[in-house]
Amino acid sequence: MEKKYKYQDESLSFKERAEDMVAYMTVEECAGQMLFNSAKIERLGVEFYNWWNEALHGVARAGMATVFPQAIGLAATFDDELLEKVADVIAAEGRAKYNAYQKQKDYGIYKGITFWSPNVNIFRDPRWGRGQETYGEDPYLTSKLGVAFVKGLQGKDEKYLKTAACAKHYAVHSGPEKSRHEFNAVATQQDMEETYLPAFKALVDCGVEGVMGAYNRTNGEPCCGSKTLLKELLREKWGFDGYVTSDCWAISDFHLHHKETSTPTESVALALENGCDLNCGNMYAYLLQALQEGKITEEQIRTSAKRLITTRMKLGMFDEKTPFDDIPYDIVDCEEHRALNLDVARKSLVLLKNNGILPLDKAKIQNIAVMGPNANSIIALEGNYHGTANQYHTVLEAIRKELPNARVNYSEGCHLFEYKLEDPGYAGDRLGEVKTQVDLADVVVVVTGLDETLEGEEMVGKDISGDKDTLLLPQCQRDLIRTACERNKPVILVNMTGSAIDFEYGNEHADAILQAWYPGAMGGKAIADLIFGNYSPSGRLPVTFYREDNPLPDFEDYSMEGRTYKFIKEEPLFPFGYGLSYTKFSYVDLTLDNTKLQPGQEVTGTVTVKNIGNRQGDEIVQIYLKDEEASVRVPNHKLCFIKRVSLNPGEEVKVDFTIAAEQFMIIKEDGVKEYEPGTFTISAGGCQPDNYSEALSGSETICCKVVL
Repeated sequence: MEKKYKYQDESLSFKERAEDMVAYMTVEECAGQMLFNSAKIERLGVEFYNWWNEALHGVARAGMATVFPQAIGLAATFDDELLEKVADVIAAEGRAKYNAYQKQKDYGIYKGITFWSPNVNIFRDPRWGRGQETYGEDPYLTSKLGVAFVKGLQGKDEKYLKTAACAKHYAVHSGPEKSRHEFNAVATQQDMEETYLPAFKALVDCGVEGVMGAYNRTNGEPCCGSKTLLKELLREKWGFDGYVTSDCWAISDFHLHHKETSTPTESVALALENGCDLNCGNMYAYLLQALQEGKITEEQIRTSAKRLITTRMKLGMFDEKTPFDDIPYDIVDCEEHRALNLDVARKSLVLLKNNGILPLDKAKIQNIAVMGPNANSIIALEGNYHGTANQYHTVLEAIRKELPNARVNYSEGCHLFEYKLEDPGYAGDRLGEVKTQVDLADVVVVVTGLDETLEGEEMVGKDISGDKDTLLLPQCQRDLIRTACERNKPVILVNMTGSAIDFEYGNEHADAILQAWYPGAMGGKAIADLIFGNYSPSGRLPVTFYREDNPLPDFEDYSMEGRTYKFIKEEPLFPFGYGLSYTKFSYVDLTLDNTKLQPGQEVTGTVTVKNIGNRQGDEIVQIYLKDEEASVRVPNHKLCFIKRVSLNPGEEVKVDFTIAAEQFMIIKEDGVKEYEPGTFTISAGGCQPDNYSEALSGSETICCKVVL
């Protein structure tokens, strides 16, 4: 196309060019850009574009891709630098696939470079099925990892975005799934500022390009049409200038389920008035009718169109060349990316219990039994919102490769959730085989858990909601664990879920327990490598593992009282931040630059970490802060710094840390933040600074005081 328009001038800013392009569009053409499957405008060089794409832990739903561990597994690495590398690979594969699809003129769903990831909702309740998509229960950890993921997706080019990230689901969303289209999440201003909003604010501050609203209402307002959330907070207070999209078909919920409006055009008006630019769904097909009825203005339509075209400009869609146009398809799930995937999977695994059985000595094993519904399951490796790996490594296959000279017996053991495996069959119809194989074995590996068919998003048309109604595994799996453990053979329990589980009989009777999440395509190999000691485990729990009898608040209660490590009053099963290693670390010399603070002053300090064990390992340094004299409700303590360090036996390292000034503020019931004189305890260690965490970990934290 001959360059004769201002919007074709690549020396101008993207906003200038977008404004010029939209000025040439008719209002009908502008409206056509505001549906997720945006229309082609041939005379302006605007190609068809489908905004809907997912990249939660790899490019999703569009064929081959590197399938990394599910987001909750990524969170268990406690490693923001690692997450940026993961997201950079995802962006590269997204560009490679986009380049290939463009050549084939395939403009369909999941083929674009606007990724609706990451999910930075807070995993406040272990029953929520979509909690697996998040970075856990802690706002600091979620913010830190979310920012890293956004940076990786969007890249470091000075001019163009590598891909466009999107923070979702703004803002207060964590179940229940069955009623999300009509549910009103009621949260105090204190909980909003302390728990539900910080990660979104952090992502806006780091330049995330998009924000997606949630299905539910928050404090009475539908999130995708919320004046409070979208207009007053996101646009005006935080200064966000990217694009806002609805969740898929959420705008129709305004009149169909929330009953906040009566007609489609009223719903469209509510969304557009409050700054929702893009509709994942079909309600914005009513934009022109709403305009005709006087419910919206042409200027509102053009404002949203400008934002959307600006994002596409930033991605280089109207330019002759970007730095990413030549990324070849050959990089997709290539050897280099699989190597990173294995490293990430290894770092995501959390060893919850080990009575000394691990690591196993391969030379001493002649017969091993590998059993359970997830032992050879590909689905359990994937989690939800996944791509298709070029090759998968299940636990069974990986253990076989590690033990070429041993007998490896396999039994599915039981169904994932039904009481029998065969039809016709009977309860426990594979337990006889289990007993036989256990009796023959030197050691037993039982692989339990759930998968995305049970745990995940609202499952339309199914009896299963996607949420859990118990923290226990299905009865058939509990029977399997008991059967294996009762026969006096060493049992290693490997669990694949995206959420907290109470292992019931296995808590006391399994010799080792490994939480593997949904560990991605390389997950089985990472698990086998851990079992046989090819590396030392280092993952930490990004969520509290409650006991089934812990008194959890009602699922629909969005108050943080009694929830997460910050406000729990009883001892859980396994605490947030917990995870075992094959080596030991000690902490000494916690020093601060200043112990008498002025309001608005950050704290910097150092702590020395030493590997006092007999093998190499990674440690997750965790710094916590406790307000000892607050006049309002404050957390038991809160995480405010993380750092992964890798140390050889006898090696030590001095870790520098900074605690942001804002961490020393109290948050009042009305959400107002202020500095209040008082004493604060700063703790450093490989776990939370409480007696239970220290006893489980076998390690001590150290602390010092500061005064404000």
